[in-house]
Amino acid sequence: MISETLFFKLLYIWIALAVLTFFLLLRVTAPYGRHTTDTWGPMLKNRLGWFLMEAPVVIVFSWYFFTGDGVKSLAVYFFYALFMLHYFNRVFIFPLQIKSNGKRMPWVIVFLAVFFNYANGFFNGYWFGTLSPAYDNSWFYDPRFIAGLVLFFTGMYINITSDQTLLNLRKGGKKGYYIPHGGLFNYISSPNLFGEMIEWAGWAMMSWCLPSFSFALWTVANLLPRALDHHRWYNQRFDDYPKERKAVFPFWL
Repeated sequence: MISETLFFKLLYIWIALAVLTFFLLLRVTAPYGRHTTDTWGPMLKNRLGWFLMEAPVVIVFSWYFFTGDGVKSLAVYFFYALFMLHYFNRVFIFPLQIKSNGKRMPWVIVFLAVFFNYANGFFNGYWFGTLSPAYDNSWFYDPRFIAGLVLFFTGMYINITSDQTLLNLRKGGKKGYYIPHGGLFNYISSPNLFGEMIEWAGWAMMSWCLPSFSFALWTVANLLPRALDHHRWYNQRFDDYPKERKAVFPFWL
């Protein structure tokens, strides 16, 4: 066990690292997905890489959550369940849906993602498993919980349905990239990333603690620059890409 004082010192460092990462990713495009390049070292299969990247957070969060001796109210179990609901899709469903067609990603991206997911799993698992204050049943009626719950499921819906739109572009064995249409794709280039940012902002709001805020901040630090990269990529690749579309926030950015 570590003290609460040390925990928060490490957490403040983790939050500062998220801010630095955000500015770094505004200048450096992470080389996976459509931005993959073999200049970042050895590669592995795309589908395997996704599984290896996402699985650790499920294991680490669960370990620290269930081995911690803190009070776990119904609300705390609810936070845990929603976290796992998201990652059940990311670890066990989404990778199987990817039309990889032999695509690969650099091992370095997998290692960095494993580090991130271990840290995120530790900070949130240790907090909710050991250090968090008791959330009594009145928390379910708190405006922060209700607003956060709405944001979480709204973001999840946007994320999953937008991912499905992208996957459907390659139905019938199609290869390559196409311009997506429909839903929020009519307004922004990356509604899937927009939805995930909303989702974790909602989770942070409903649990109202610094560790969950750190996860929401890291989500933005990773996904906002990536959405901007996607938007530039679409505009460079397709001459007929809709000019009115924004990158990630409708009518704004």
